[in-house]
Amino acid sequence: METIRRTANESFQFSGRGEVYSFTVVYEAPTKFQFQVPYIVALISLEEGPKVTAMLTDIDPKAVYIGMPVEMVTRKLSEDGDRGLISYGYKFRPPVC
Repeated sequence: METIRRTANESFQFSGRGEVYSFTVVYEAPTKFQFQVPYIVALISLEEGPKVTAMLTDIDPKAVYIGMPVEMVTRKLSEDGDRGLISYGYKFRPPVC
């Protein structure tokens, strides 16, 4: 097996646009995500080529389809009720034109 090493980190900025490659609707969620049920977890194929896993937001689960265009947005992912810590991250939604 060949090992490839790079001496410097490369920086790349993604557009945040892509399309739904695959998805599932979650009805039985872990405790941390129960307030979001039902929610959609999708594999997003970004315009630049890579695929990322993310939740979809701002859409009815029945309206999601393979090949649907999406854009990245920042949303609340979870919160720790006792401590009040809120975690934010990326999700994807249908583009707003």
